Amino acid sequence: MSAHAPSPLPRDGMTPAQALAFVERHGIVLEAARRGAIPSLADAVAGETLAGTWWAHAQGKRIFAATRAVRAAADVLVCRVVDGRVSFVHARLWPALVRLADRFPRERLARLREVHGDDGRHRVEEVTFPNWLDAATLAAGRRLGEAAAREALAALPEAAA
Repeated sequence: MSAHAPSPLPRDGMTPAQALAFVERHGIVLEAARRGAIPSLADAVAGETLAGTWWAHAQGKRIFAATRAVRAAADVLVCRVVDGRVSFVHARLWPALVRLADRFPRERLARLREVHGDDGRHRVEEVTFPNWLDAATLAAGRRLGEAAAREALAALPEAAA
């Protein structure tokens, strides 16, 4: 992932499939508010930079559908790696996270998963880092050079440290 500015936002929102492609293309995406070079999925779905919460936005239902599709994707890590906010990290960057894991608070690398109970309530379950990773990804991360990992995660200040 490069540190350049995110691509322009689509004018007509996006579908859940396009939301997954957006995360894959950018590598790291925030669910809501932007941070530096890291785009916001809510902004991308809305087709504009949102001020305040997306829940009340005219595109709120589309944003909800897109965020839930991304949260459910097997090749997307849902965590809090960016400033403790809900972050989506595509699988192509997981080896870089493994290589530079010591630069991040461990709790920010935990996989988050919403679990809905029979009573309609939901809770967030966390799988600690690196327990959510498979052996091949762990091995790939150990083989990855530090410079390549830093370049892949260039949008994260911790990666440059």
